[in-house]
Amino acid sequence: MLIAKRLAISGKVQGVFYRDWTVKNAREFGLAGWVRNEADGTVSALLEGEEPTVRMMIDQLHRGPPAARVASVAEEDAMLEGLASFDRR
Repeated sequence: MLIAKRLAISGKVQGVFYRDWTVKNAREFGLAGWVRNEADGTVSALLEGEEPTVRMMIDQLHRGPPAARVASVAEEDAMLEGLASFDRR
């Protein structure tokens, strides 16, 4: 079953290649969506894909790349947008 999740990631997640790392991992998982920096220092993401795969990616987002220090990953259900790829915004 396809699902979509909108995420807000906080901590030391800007300036540490978090977005590039997210794009690489999401594409490897075959997910669609996007990731972007927010003005308040958080990173936002939208994940679309099969539920187990989205869950695995969310687990990865809690870790992040080596230089990141993830404090929290808030998630909420989102509407499927039918995106074809995963991009950095």
